[in-house]
Amino acid sequence: MMKKLLIVYYSYTGGTAQMVEAAATAGQGEDGTEICVVRAEDCQPEDMLSADGYIFATPENLAAIAGVMKAFFDRCYYPLLGKIEGRPYAAMICAGSDGENAKKQVERIATGWRLKKVIDSLIICTHAQTEEEILAQKTIGPTDLAICSEIGATLSAGLAMGVF
Repeated sequence: MMKKLLIVYYSYTGGTAQMVEAAATAGQGEDGTEICVVRAEDCQPEDMLSADGYIFATPENLAAIAGVMKAFFDRCYYPLLGKIEGRPYAAMICAGSDGENAKKQVERIATGWRLKKVIDSLIICTHAQTEEEILAQKTIGPTDLAICSEIGATLSAGLAMGVF
């Protein structure tokens, strides 16, 4: 039976989108797993219910998850409560400063859903500090993209093998 890995994300300056692309591309290499990438503003509870595992990817905005990502969690949290327990997840944060609060927010929401964190949450820090740097399109380096790829491949393989 084909397993489904759902990647829910938001990206404004391209950094998070590059991270998602790396994870999705690597995950597609696993037979037995379908990768579905959905922007946070388009993701509905039905999308979450139809998936076997998740990657949540968001930029850090003002020391928190992006508002669009928060709106996704707000829209889906209660309709999914008690319906997705035990499913595996990973989180990827594209941060300008440190990303710790955004990471804590995603992990706290996932804990409320009783999801199972199977990979440590990833924070990639761009060190963007000025207005120009913060608003500029981001380029994620190959070393960081390789880590994102590993997350996608690991979740995909784990789902396909029934490990998670």
